[in-house]
Amino acid sequence: MAEELKPAAAAGPSGISEDALKKAEAYIEADEGAINRLSGLTGNLVTSVAVAMSVFHLYAAIAGAWPFGAFPIIPTQPLRYAHVAFVLILSFLLFPMSERFRNRIRWWDVVLGIAGALILMYAIQGGEDFTDRAMTPNQTDAVLGVIFMALLLEATRRTTGWIVPVVALAFLAYAYFGPYLPQPWTHRGFDVTQIVGQLFITLEGIFGVPVDVSSSLIILFCIYGAFLQHSGAGKFFIDFSMALMGNKANSAGRTVVLSSFLLGGPSGSGVATTVTIGAVAYPMMERAGFEKNAAGGLLAAGGLGAIISPPVLGAAAFLIAEFLKISYLDVIWMATIPTCLYYLALLFMVELDAKKFGAQTVDMGENLSIGQLTRRYGFHFISLISIIVFMLWGYSPTLSVFWSTVLTFGLSFLTRETAITPKHLVKTLSDGSTSVLTAATTCATAGIIVGVVTLTGLGLKFSAIVIDYAGGSLLLTAIYTALIVWIVGLAVPVTASYIICAVIAAPALIKLGVPDIAAHMFIFYYSVLSEVSPPTALSPFAAAAITGGDPYKTTMHAWKYTLPAFLVPFVFVLDPQGIGLLLKIPAGSSWVDVVLITLKTATGLAALAAAAQGWALRRTTLAERLLLVLAGLFLVFPSLLEALLEAAIGRDISYTATFGLAIAAAVLLKQRMQPAQSKVPA
Repeated sequence: MAEELKPAAAAGPSGISEDALKKAEAYIEADEGAINRLSGLTGNLVTSVAVAMSVFHLYAAIAGAWPFGAFPIIPTQPLRYAHVAFVLILSFLLFPMSERFRNRIRWWDVVLGIAGALILMYAIQGGEDFTDRAMTPNQTDAVLGVIFMALLLEATRRTTGWIVPVVALAFLAYAYFGPYLPQPWTHRGFDVTQIVGQLFITLEGIFGVPVDVSSSLIILFCIYGAFLQHSGAGKFFIDFSMALMGNKANSAGRTVVLSSFLLGGPSGSGVATTVTIGAVAYPMMERAGFEKNAAGGLLAAGGLGAIISPPVLGAAAFLIAEFLKISYLDVIWMATIPTCLYYLALLFMVELDAKKFGAQTVDMGENLSIGQLTRRYGFHFISLISIIVFMLWGYSPTLSVFWSTVLTFGLSFLTRETAITPKHLVKTLSDGSTSVLTAATTCATAGIIVGVVTLTGLGLKFSAIVIDYAGGSLLLTAIYTALIVWIVGLAVPVTASYIICAVIAAPALIKLGVPDIAAHMFIFYYSVLSEVSPPTALSPFAAAAITGGDPYKTTMHAWKYTLPAFLVPFVFVLDPQGIGLLLKIPAGSSWVDVVLITLKTATGLAALAAAAQGWALRRTTLAERLLLVLAGLFLVFPSLLEALLEAAIGRDISYTATFGLAIAAAVLLKQRMQPAQSKVPA
């Protein structure tokens, strides 16, 4: 994605300096890893490996299915081994050991990559005899297992930085030194052979659920995203948003929200979406009157939506499906209403910004009209929704993304400039594989953490500790869990944060009666929130690099934009009707209740957005802001507040949502009757 910044910038209004784009690209590299730029023989060699990886996984996806029934199916375990082998080879070839070795392949990179692949070939060749030795590995198994884990941790360090490998090492130390730890953390302890058997040989460690998802879904969605991007879908979604929102009041802010939704859905990357849209949209936002830090906060908040937006979401969404043993289509449905509420809250904020700063109508230039764009490039919308259509048709997620990729490839030839020609196809397949490396190494290393948690029973211990600290209170347990997920997310990527907290924190919520789907979605959303939280707030920092704003002020604006919407996860954890926001009808309820709680939550978010912005129909007083906060909480958390009020005063209090609506209406009526005020200077 990083190499597409300059074309994106060139396609839109001018005004972003080369230095700003380079800084923004550095934040993408911090998120996705700094890849070697290779040419000549070495470049062709690495491209060949990457293309082979994509072709291999496309074959694995379709083998055995109609009309490829004659193709032999690749068994699950060898598929996972082969996937990690490809990942290790490419990680060592593309990601340098340190900055000073960048853009050249060293001999040790080749040796390390081949060593990892040979160890996995040993595992594949061992077959069932190898897996049967999980409880009693021989000396060769143990030595190779230790070497392999060291190679994996080094590959992960290169692709994601030090933190994830260090966390994995801490869990390994916990497994080994269990007898020496204080209560309640103590356990019997495991020697190196037992740890290797669990993590390297069984499917409950490195090659467990995370790698299963990476090898069967994440890689295919990365290939699909590469086909979308190389067919010009990303540029079309931005141009479409600009054309649709152009020449209207607050067109700049609305364009950012709409393009973030359209581009973010298939991209699944928050930082890359922030930078791609910011390179095009910020000059337009600046002319509209947006203050630098506010503009950067909006760009970061829009980019964050990429990780929670169907049809792709982030890599963690595929893991939710696997952990809960549900279909990926179910995860998409569960994310639909929260995603709509997220962007609705952003839109509320943008509209209030327009009034607050007196945003100006911006001339979009000589771009194509909305009708011309749709007629010429509207086929990209077919590519975007095709995955869901195929899944509704009855195809598995794997086959759905395969055929969506084929469809995107075919549709690209409808216009000459979007056609993925043979030379272009090689680059597309290569980019599909290289874009999965960060997520794949994270998933494999997270398998170490999952394996240790399973081996030591840490998940149950941790849940008991959290519930004990919370005194059995669901509200306090949810708050503690959110804080834990948020703190873990400050240090590790979203995918790793979700995996860690899904195995150690979700059981606490489930023990207190929260449905498992609500518990996992709660953890997923708070893992994502770390994307805009310092000190690892890469999306706001990248946005600040583009706008020239202060990174920390930009981060605070991003928090302002995102926090009202991030109250939503508490709704489907604390409110008995809240699971309706995940399109799951609670017992004794109907679709009417789902609609009602959605409307109440949306209205509450509007009130909270007005309070956060300090502006409703006009600038709010302190008293009005406090009343809007109260109204928003009454609307978003009616059941919780009813229970708290009943406990406080000993009487059954109902209709708190009605109270919230009345308070918000009273504030608006009061402002309506006041004389007009001047706008706040930008």
